Amino acid sequence: MAPDEKSNPGGPRQANKRGAARLAAVQALYQMDVAGSGLLEITAEYESFRLGKEIDGALYREADPQWFRAILAGVVENQKVVDPVIRQALTEDWPLSRLDSTLRAILRAGVYELMERKDVPVAVIVSEYVDIAKAFYDEDEPKLVNAVLDRVSRRIRGEGRGKDAS
Repeated sequence: MAPDEKSNPGGPRQANKRGAARLAAVQALYQMDVAGSGLLEITAEYESFRLGKEIDGALYREADPQWFRAILAGVVENQKVVDPVIRQALTEDWPLSRLDSTLRAILRAGVYELMERKDVPVAVIVSEYVDIAKAFYDEDEPKLVNAVLDRVSRRIRGEGRGKDAS
């Protein structure tokens, strides 16, 4: 995974510190899923060597470390609640296990925030995670992220982004 594809001109908008923390949390969740790394190990690695640091010539954007930790720990601690919520929002022919690890990480982080961060507007959460999906995918995945998070937000918060959301 590229460290910070959000800096591409003409690509998704620039990330703020919370947006950078969201991107880093998605990458860390992906790494935990693929490599089987533990929460403490991955948190320490990102905070020591990635957030705001340069790796192999690529600069990781400065991120809000508390936001990063909250998302990462929250997804891990609440995964038994988060995953069924995602499953309900997916169509029957697309089970959660069929999604690749990056997409699962994006949806888990987004659903966790929708469930637990009532202080953050739905539109902000949905658009940030759609932007993250756009950094990794060129096809229909960002639309899937938008649709799933919109369904979840309607069920959990009684509000969505609306039909004209991208």
